[in-house]
Amino acid sequence: MNRQELPLAIANIVELHQAPDALFSALLPAVGEFLQCDRCFLYLHNPQTNLGRVAFCWVRAPDIPTVYNKNWEAQPPSLPKEDPMFAAALRAEPSIFVEDVEIADSQVLNRQFEQENFGHRALIHAHIRQDNQLWGILQPCVFGHPRIWTEYEQEVVNNLIQKITPFAVSYVKSAFD
Repeated sequence: MNRQELPLAIANIVELHQAPDALFSALLPAVGEFLQCDRCFLYLHNPQTNLGRVAFCWVRAPDIPTVYNKNWEAQPPSLPKEDPMFAAALRAEPSIFVEDVEIADSQVLNRQFEQENFGHRALIHAHIRQDNQLWGILQPCVFGHPRIWTEYEQEVVNNLIQKITPFAVSYVKSAFD
């Protein structure tokens, strides 16, 4: 398999579903399984209004906390200062692959913020961006132990983000039409 391609199960989902709701509902479990994660959620963000919501969340087991927002919520003005990864996403920087929240550089993440708000130990903070604007964050994560993200997994995630960006933008724009 070409390293730029997606694994077959994920590629089939991306090709099969044209509606964002159906795509994201089917995609998150496949991404979670491929990455052997405990949880995978999709945060969607309107760059014009700074409203966002976690619209889709998959968990491997019922004891893993679900992250979900029914309604669009204002981004707290302090969030970019509290969360360096969110600040990086707003600046349209590349996705972040954290192998261990406990030892990650404080310039990359705020350990206390991650522990209080998410509880994961390792994560991918995959930035969905278009025209230097943040439209979403795909966040697969692992609880209880560190996780090394292979170069191949990182390539797959970065390729996947490019493929789903138009769907994320469409979802956000349709919510505010």
